[in-house]
Amino acid sequence: MRHGRKINHLGRTAPHRKAMLSNMASSLIIHKRITTTVAKAKALRKYIEPLLTKSKADNTHSRRLVFSQLQSKESVKILFDEIAQKIASRPGGYTRIIKLQNRLGDNAEMCMMELVDYNMLMLTEKSTATKKTRRSRRGKGKTSAVETASDSPVIIEDKEPEVQA
Repeated sequence: MRHGRKINHLGRTAPHRKAMLSNMASSLIIHKRITTTVAKAKALRKYIEPLLTKSKADNTHSRRLVFSQLQSKESVKILFDEIAQKIASRPGGYTRIIKLQNRLGDNAEMCMMELVDYNMLMLTEKSTATKKTRRSRRGKGKTSAVETASDSPVIIEDKEPEVQA
C-alpha cells in the first residue's frame, strides 16, 4: 500500500532520481517537448513547475536557486531569457502531458510532455477557430412554421366552416 507516499520513487535511489529529473527538466527547457513515460512525466511536472515559477522573478537569488536544481548554465539562460517572458502572465499550469501509444518493448504508457506556450499548432488553432455553440438534439423532432415553410410550400385553402344544424 502507498499510504502517505507523497512522491513516486520511480524505482530509483534518491541521487539517481534527482539527477534524472534534473536532466529531463533541462531537456524540456531546451527542446520545449520531450517523450517519456507517464509516471516520469508526472514526477517531472512536480519538479519543474516551481522552477518555472521562480524564473518569473529574474534576480540573482532565483537564478542561483534554479541553477542548483538544473546544473546547466545553458538551460538556466534559456529559462530566464526566453521562457520567462512567455509565461509571465500565466498563473500556473506551464506544462501539458499528452498520452501516446504504449511502448512496444515493455508496453509502458508513453506520453509527450511539452511547455504549454510553445505548441504552435494548438495556439494557431485557437486563434483561427470560431466558437461553435452546442445545440440540443431534443428539439430535432419538432418543426416550427418557419422550418415547414422553407422545406416545402404549404397551400392553405380558404373554406368557410361548415355549420351543422
